[in-house]
Amino acid sequence: MKESSLHLPLLELTEAHSPEALKRKRIAIQQQLYASLPDTDIREWVKTVNDMHDAIMQQAVTICEQQLLEAGYGPPPVAYSFIVFGSAGRLEQTLWSDQDNGLIISDEQHEQKEHYFQTFGSKLADILEQLGYEKCQGKVMCSEPLWRKTLQQWQEQLNEWRSELSWEPVRNWIIASDMRHIAGDDQLSQRWTHHFYDGLRETPELSAAILRNTVRHKATLNVLGQIVPERFGEHAGDFDVKYGIYIPLVNASRFLALQNGIYESSTLKRLERLIQLEAASLALLEMMQDAFRTSLRMRNSTPMREVDDGLYESSGFMLQKDWRQKPFFHELRESLGIVKKAHRVLQRQLRFLERRRL
Repeated sequence: MKESSLHLPLLELTEAHSPEALKRKRIAIQQQLYASLPDTDIREWVKTVNDMHDAIMQQAVTICEQQLLEAGYGPPPVAYSFIVFGSAGRLEQTLWSDQDNGLIISDEQHEQKEHYFQTFGSKLADILEQLGYEKCQGKVMCSEPLWRKTLQQWQEQLNEWRSELSWEPVRNWIIASDMRHIAGDDQLSQRWTHHFYDGLRETPELSAAILRNTVRHKATLNVLGQIVPERFGEHAGDFDVKYGIYIPLVNASRFLALQNGIYESSTLKRLERLIQLEAASLALLEMMQDAFRTSLRMRNSTPMREVDDGLYESSGFMLQKDWRQKPFFHELRESLGIVKKAHRVLQRQLRFLERRRL
């Protein structure tokens, strides 16, 4: 485990042998991180935040194994890989991220395998919740059978998702595309990844299906180039940073990366590789890269509040009084203009792919 350039005590996380001790260490480290945000390059800061989350999750896996051992379940009966999706898979977690994870279990035969990993997945999700990672509302967690499978079952599931091409299977396949290994046997994760990308290459019609999911996003600029805030509810007048600017850039970068055989899960790394390959308009890709850095800074700067003795949470909305202030307003509008340009490029590409199917 590497020490961060912000010199935070991440190695101390391995000294925590209970969820309570690990939670205390998380709170102490993230308080330092939050205080350092205004004075740190956003790329370095986000990297350190995700180094922290990785170290916490790795130690949570160790604690889970130990608790099952002490409860009489014994050690893991076969090899496994604990994996993450979503912002964790993309190395883009905030200080208040929730769970998006799964398990890949070896195909090796063992009579206790299914029972052990069913218990392990449920207990690990509970431990992570104790540590401040809320359970995923969409149930993308290792406690759920859909996201906890043997390697062969995963391969069959991926094949099924890419063959159906309707909204829900394609959505799950897109979620899976952000997979990243965290703990356990990384050979399982690597074999999973090879099968995933082999399936993409073998299914040309999958591109259009992914793109149909990708181009759906909320309007953030109207026809006059004005910023569109939330219209109703408790956040009326506020701006939704996550779904207004961050997610559209994540989605566009992911599609272009998948289309060009780029095996990265990080949005920044995807954009870097796309620029190296000149896989689209170089000017647009570089603007997307700048806009994405802006979205990271905005996403991590939305108003937050302290809960549960030191953990943080945020709605993800920028308050109206803040986003209307100069120069923030101009920076936001410029970034949203780039989102709109990227969206138009993808819409044109979708029309081309749809015509080719006829």
